[in-house]
Amino acid sequence: MGDCNERRTLIMYKILIVDDDIHIGNMLEEILTREGYRVSRAYSGTEALLAIGAYSPDLILLDLMLPGMSGEEVMAAIKNIPVIVVSAKADTDSKTDLLLGGAADYVTKPFDTRELLARIVARLRKSPENISEILTFSDITLDTASHCVCCGDNSVHLTRTEYAILKLLMKKPSSVITKSAILDLISLDTPDCTEDSLKTHISNLRRKLRAICGRGCIEAVWGIGFRLTEN
Repeated sequence: MGDCNERRTLIMYKILIVDDDIHIGNMLEEILTREGYRVSRAYSGTEALLAIGAYSPDLILLDLMLPGMSGEEVMAAIKNIPVIVVSAKADTDSKTDLLLGGAADYVTKPFDTRELLARIVARLRKSPENISEILTFSDITLDTASHCVCCGDNSVHLTRTEYAILKLLMKKPSSVITKSAILDLISLDTPDCTEDSLKTHISNLRRKLRAICGRGCIEAVWGIGFRLTEN
């Protein structure tokens, strides 16, 4: 998907909404999408942590009163991603504890959407625009900022869907990921992959890796899904 020295000049920021209130989530998704952001959703604390690993959002809007893991517990597990807490908890102690605990900002429900958008813009401006997460597996490297995939010094040119699949597998290199999980977790990055086409995308990805790296690098675990392999 580009030369190893290539870098994106334009960035479409990705925002993860973590809120079990479907109406508020729908409203936020509509507003943020209209503003040009890429939006993903999570409805519980556990789902939020999975989404963070899969989508690498640039910013998170986090409710505190979630089913399962609380927002506070999710907040403690988030590293290097700005979080704006959006909560009905209005007491000063809650705000102070969350801000001291790492939250970038705190907005109380009900909120003015213009104010929230302004806070999002301000927070993203404070973040470096081209932060790269470099994923590695054996001699394969994947740069999430440039979308560059290399094996040694050689570029591997992938389609959007192939890149999304490889990125997901490299984020969880020791795990077997089921077919349904792959389809769900890459849906934000690519709408083109279906249950019927997944096998073809992975076959093409293996072929390209084998041509550059000398091995297919992806193993099918019969009846379960796929994982990376050194062989």
